[in-house]
Amino acid sequence: MTPKVLCIVGTRPEAIKMAPVIKALQAEKNIDCRVLATAQHRGLLDQILQGFAITADLDLDTMRPNQSLAALTSRLLLGLDGVLQSEQPDVVLAQGDTTTVMSAALACFYLQIPFGHVEAGLRTGDLRNPFPEEANRVIAGKLTRWHFAPTQRAVDNLLREGVAASDIALTGNTVIDALLMTAAQDSALAIPLDPGKRLVLVTSHRRENFGEPLQNICQALKRLAERNPGIQILYPVHPNPNVKDIAHRLLGRTRNIILCAPLDYAPFIAAMKRSYLIISDSGGVQEEAPALGKPVLVLREATERPEAVDLGVVKLVGANRDNIVEQAQRLLDDPQAYQAMARGVSPYGDGKAAARIVDVLRQYFQACP
Repeated sequence: MTPKVLCIVGTRPEAIKMAPVIKALQAEKNIDCRVLATAQHRGLLDQILQGFAITADLDLDTMRPNQSLAALTSRLLLGLDGVLQSEQPDVVLAQGDTTTVMSAALACFYLQIPFGHVEAGLRTGDLRNPFPEEANRVIAGKLTRWHFAPTQRAVDNLLREGVAASDIALTGNTVIDALLMTAAQDSALAIPLDPGKRLVLVTSHRRENFGEPLQNICQALKRLAERNPGIQILYPVHPNPNVKDIAHRLLGRTRNIILCAPLDYAPFIAAMKRSYLIISDSGGVQEEAPALGKPVLVLREATERPEAVDLGVVKLVGANRDNIVEQAQRLLDDPQAYQAMARGVSPYGDGKAAARIVDVLRQYFQACP
């Protein structure tokens, strides 16, 4: 009987990073790959799946406006339990550190279904930072059968926590697989930009930056725009009202700031390639931008992706208005400082992570009686 692998995705970043794995599994003649969308983020998830020509076989449609973490978790656990019992997968895979991933690992544990954690082993060491992602990945890690670690540092984190070396596979990060697949297409951005101005690309959507931190970030962007008429700031705004309302209120009338709806993945990569500098609180951007030679100022106090920080191509600036302005202005004014961060080095993989993950599963199924 053909073994069944259920791939679970809930958010835009999960869909991006799971897409290469899903594609690789679908290409395997001896594996039945099924895709479950929890729709923790509805529109953004659908956008990415369509971009990679992936159709969800099952959909929990869990998203609700301003959903609390407790309500989301309860809906996810109940929905996942029902799907797992009806689908009876041999293996379940999920990626990252969202509530979807934590709930999937727990639901699999309850039903004793082997769970594979893609992008395992990322840690800040502080359960409250980032919130709730650090707790999500720590909990998932305790319930995981296969830890697909993106870097040696992630492997070392898992070994320190007592995970057996035989349960860890150093694969690289699947986001580089997705990035290389997409960047090769040379997609159009389809947003009118001034070719004579340097582009600063911005994303900010994390829960930890809701409220006053996001206000500080927006005030910093406004100050940068007003000080530097030779730049253009492009900010694809997350649809969450906690982000959208503040961004449009504080930045909507600034001449050289463009606010737009979230971009499909291919146009977003096109925007990254076109950009001079990126300011973001996204985990994925910290991984993607260095591979494209783009400096990143990270709007967070800590990161579970320190490899690029250690290489000097990513810098933490937090949500401090003055620090954001100072660090961005330095990169705009000082060519040597800019070149030091724009070296095009990436510690996150070679584009073959999905193949390594599938190989682990293939060997597992071949060994099963």
